Amino acid sequence: MNEFGLRLHHGAASVPNLNESIAWYEKMLGFTVEQRFEIPGQDVEIAMMKLDDVRMELFQAKGSKPLNPDRREPNTDFRTQGNLHVSFAAPNVRPLAEKLRERGVDIVWIQDFPWGSNAFIRDNAGNLIEIVQENRS
Repeated sequence: MNEFGLRLHHGAASVPNLNESIAWYEKMLGFTVEQRFEIPGQDVEIAMMKLDDVRMELFQAKGSKPLNPDRREPNTDFRTQGNLHVSFAAPNVRPLAEKLRERGVDIVWIQDFPWGSNAFIRDNAGNLIEIVQENRS
């Protein structure tokens, strides 16, 4: 355990339509709604989605700006400072990515590197999600 007991609690994404994004995360990745709430005075609706110990927080803010096209591509996303994408680990990336493709998920790429395989997908709002091969010893 680290000195502070830190662990990842959730990733977050701003979306144009909360209900459509909830449906996407449920259908495509198997998340369920853990909680829905609003931030008083901020005109934002939030859904905390949960899959086992993993959470994604989805925000729908009135008047939010659309996703910049550079943020939809893995090789240009990192050229904008700030948070980039959320990444999930899976035992085997390729079969998972093929199953997601069959469900209609937008697959950006599936690649193999010396350090392991990964896939990038986009949610229904265009936000990047990475899936990395988890090599447990």
